[in-house]
Amino acid sequence: MTHPVWPLFDLQVRTPRLELRYIDDEMATELALLAAKGIHPPDFMPFAMPWSEEPSPLLERNTMQFYWRCRAELSPAKWTIELAVLVEGAVVGTTGLITHDFRVLRTFETGSWLGREHQGAGIGKEMRIATLHLGFLGFGAQRATTGAWEDNGPSLGVTNSLGYVANGHRAAVRKGIECSERRFEMMRDDFLTRLRRDDITVSGVDDCLALLGLEPTDG
Repeated sequence: MTHPVWPLFDLQVRTPRLELRYIDDEMATELALLAAKGIHPPDFMPFAMPWSEEPSPLLERNTMQFYWRCRAELSPAKWTIELAVLVEGAVVGTTGLITHDFRVLRTFETGSWLGREHQGAGIGKEMRIATLHLGFLGFGAQRATTGAWEDNGPSLGVTNSLGYVANGHRAAVRKGIECSERRFEMMRDDFLTRLRRDDITVSGVDDCLALLGLEPTDG
């Protein structure tokens, strides 16, 4: 049954291995507790903002507030859609689509994390592919972008394995130090040619389009 007010709650992407679901409060709680168990080694920061280093319970509360904020600030002009990643029904991480002026630019950025206990098993690649299916096939994007610090081997490994095209570097601050972020993009035609899969299904998109300022023909 479609949610009567916030249809994003019915948004889902399924692959043979995992499922992406729009984050409700129950899943947000599970993600907050998962983040508190650790996402990365203590001597490495994969994020632009070091939110994952906050002490408990501040980290968990900040995580909950972030997902609430994504809902509260969503508009056709600018939106972030955060999805929980579930494997065999268990929440193992999150992936997101971030965009602004989507009707004009047709571009979305991806970002994600996995709990440390779930890393190194190929989940990161599968959830990125699922996210690309939602952006390109669900919302009708023409371009996907992503980035990672130049020393973030796992993230760069996923990006390179999927055939993104490198399109430069960006100087940014990480924990008070200037660092280099490598930037990448993937065009729709490239996705359709190389990565589109018949065993990945996207559901609940049509009811979300009006909320995002899109038309049924946009997908």
